Amino acid sequence: MNDFDWIDTQRDFEMLVDELCETQAYALDTEFHRERTYLPVLAVIQVATPDRIALVDPLAVDVQPLRKALEADTVCVMHAASQDLEILELVCGVAPRRLFDTQIAALFCGYRTSSLGKLVEGFLGLELDKSAQLSDWTRRPLPAADLAYAASDVAHLLALRDTLSAALDARGRLGWAHEEIERLRSKDRSQSDPRTLWWKLRGKAKLGAKARGVAQELAAWREDEARRRNKPVRSVLSDMALLSLAQRPVRDAAQLRGIRNFDAQRFKHADALLAAIRRGVQLSPSDVRLPPKKPANAANVDGIVSLCLAWLAQRASEEDLDTTVLGTREDVTNLVLEQPSRLSDGWRQDLVGRELSSIIGGTAALCVKGAELELVDRPPS
Repeated sequence: MNDFDWIDTQRDFEMLVDELCETQAYALDTEFHRERTYLPVLAVIQVATPDRIALVDPLAVDVQPLRKALEADTVCVMHAASQDLEILELVCGVAPRRLFDTQIAALFCGYRTSSLGKLVEGFLGLELDKSAQLSDWTRRPLPAADLAYAASDVAHLLALRDTLSAALDARGRLGWAHEEIERLRSKDRSQSDPRTLWWKLRGKAKLGAKARGVAQELAAWREDEARRRNKPVRSVLSDMALLSLAQRPVRDAAQLRGIRNFDAQRFKHADALLAAIRRGVQLSPSDVRLPPKKPANAANVDGIVSLCLAWLAQRASEEDLDTTVLGTREDVTNLVLEQPSRLSDGWRQDLVGRELSSIIGGTAALCVKGAELELVDRPPS
């Protein structure tokens, strides 16, 4: 993996973008860090065309022109693209217009691993060196071993895509993979409503009515403060301290010293924090955004859900799919409760969704036949 170009000038980068726009498909990956900042720090962009591999230095060039390639009518091939798509939308404002994710495609070939190395070994018979996974990608110059590792992440993606596509086509599942990849590509990655951020707190169920308002305002303030300072959210204020302040709202800086898991020394200027607490205390109940309630009949459907999950697991085994790929407990529960569910449309509906709906609706039943279940029609009563 030593045959690659290191691109750290704007002119060379824009020429590379033009090359990407002219190909039928190109591979793309990113290396980034997000441990010490609010926003992820993009450190390397790796791309491969049928003709060459290039490593781009985002610390030296403006990567915004990459948007031109992302919006072009060419396929961007990635592996486990979820976080990379988040980065691309952050730095370029868009996700690729056309995407192929080798991780998702492999799931429909019976693979149950997300490892690129395992897929390259299984489909192409090659072994990747993954020893540089924990490198500091922001240091310059990057060691030769790190550069080789970065290049290897895209070197085989185009060949892997071709092999996976042929395998999926032979199984009649290429459309399934494209549908699932498009679901990921078009996912809404916009910022959450700041008034709902407190829903993520473990222990929120123990908060009383007034405490919920304080938690809502503190979580929104914490997010805004983390964004302003470009620091991880929990380094601004820990979840434990936030919950403690919600349950025991303080009125002045002196009282902060008694809050559990709260470093008062770091809050020498606590005016904004105290103001958020006051807003929360004064918040009217109608202005507190509460998490969605479970449907009233949710507790009564456990048996039906378990029955449906048993059939779903058998169907997944028959189709050589990981059960969670076909559907989760949440998917099944939503279907039973007539809530939006992935099992209600597309390939999942065709494969198992309609069968589950017939079980739920009483027009079909499951019977035990040996070690397996059998779906049988129920005559009208």
